[in-house]
Amino acid sequence: MRKRFPMLRKLALLMGDMSLLFIATYLAIFVVSYFGRQQLILTSYLNMSPIMVIAAGILFNVNGLFSLSRKKYSEVLLSLVVSIFNLFIIMMAASFFLREFDYSRSVLVITAFFEFTFLAAWKYLFWRVDKSSMQPNNVLVVGSQSKSFRIVARLTAQPHLNYHVRYVCTDYKEDSWKKAAIEIDLVILCSDIGLEEKAAIVHFCHVHGKQVFIVPDFYDLFCSGSELDKIDDIPVFRAQYLKPTLEQRSLKRILDLVVAGTTMLFLWPLFLIIAIAVKLDSQGPIFYSQVRTGRDEREFSVLKFRSMRQDAEQLTGPVLAAENDPRITSIGRFLRATRMDELPQLLNVLSGDMSIVGPRPERPVFVEQFKQEIPEYLYRHNVKPGITGMAQVYGKYNTTPNNKLIYDLMYIQKCNVLTDLVIMLQTVRVLVTKSSTEGIGVQQNKQNLSSYEINEIG
Repeated sequence: MRKRFPMLRKLALLMGDMSLLFIATYLAIFVVSYFGRQQLILTSYLNMSPIMVIAAGILFNVNGLFSLSRKKYSEVLLSLVVSIFNLFIIMMAASFFLREFDYSRSVLVITAFFEFTFLAAWKYLFWRVDKSSMQPNNVLVVGSQSKSFRIVARLTAQPHLNYHVRYVCTDYKEDSWKKAAIEIDLVILCSDIGLEEKAAIVHFCHVHGKQVFIVPDFYDLFCSGSELDKIDDIPVFRAQYLKPTLEQRSLKRILDLVVAGTTMLFLWPLFLIIAIAVKLDSQGPIFYSQVRTGRDEREFSVLKFRSMRQDAEQLTGPVLAAENDPRITSIGRFLRATRMDELPQLLNVLSGDMSIVGPRPERPVFVEQFKQEIPEYLYRHNVKPGITGMAQVYGKYNTTPNNKLIYDLMYIQKCNVLTDLVIMLQTVRVLVTKSSTEGIGVQQNKQNLSSYEINEIG
């Protein structure tokens, strides 16, 4: 089995990151002292270094900057921009509360510039080395025709991941997959494989040193949150309800009020600018109110900046937005791409109908439709809906409802303040990623699965 976590490389990357952060700080101090002719005391900045190191380590880890090999460099660069920006905000706040009389804010600005410049070059060098040394993973996909199709389509569309699909096995109840599994590095098990077959494949792969990825279904999800118990001497798993405790909800509510209130306080000029732009762009109201389903399936009115024509659903009725939807206005396209159309939902958070982090609120007509298709859909209403969430961070706008629901239920299972803070930080990166806002009409190129059939093994 290939080594998945090269710890020495990650340690070297971490040490290089921290060293460059210190070099950037010292260089910024020198620039301000020499050209600004200010007498700066070095110890004032050394006292801030623990905050910088801890904050940078957390931000780089959250934004995936310690695992570069399966990313495009543009993704690495984007994550770096977001991390440096967040680090700058944290250091500005820390310098305000822990400030000394000779502390220069200009040092922070110049430090951020040097940090990005040095780290971008360092990450690129490390990324190139990782790419050159990484061997493609030959993949066997096991599952039904439809499930295998989606996985093959996704992997084919993302060649930088270095997952090369060699075989697809749709008749997994036979032992035909065993010969193929010997020749590959990774087996991906689709969610519709039976427990007996799944257990047999995992055991075979473990014995033969093959890596296994399991696409979870709802049963797998419930089992992952189970606690070990016993009846006499019989070991049992005690399934946990997908419902946060009163303590978790209380802490989450406090975080919601702090984040929403602070954001509203600082962004009210942006609210005013957007309101004027929406009014000048097309006829109709500034805000758009729509009935959505919230916690315990209670309905509420969600607020957004209007991004579509006033008569958008007059002829079509309720339909999901598609890529290049003609109903979207000019300013609405920009607002949707940047997610700024959802800023008024902060008022929904303050009123208690929504949370900052949670499953996205759906319209009642679609909720009833999804509940008929996916019975487990009702569990997502055990928490308040959110402005952002795990499905928005890890998925895309056109991710299937089934996969989005898996993310939503995983979030409910892990619902706590720390998880919310991590998702909030990751949301900043998602806001500037176009693929996360693709409409439902975007489809993967069709793949001919016959070219991956196992009977081609010679």
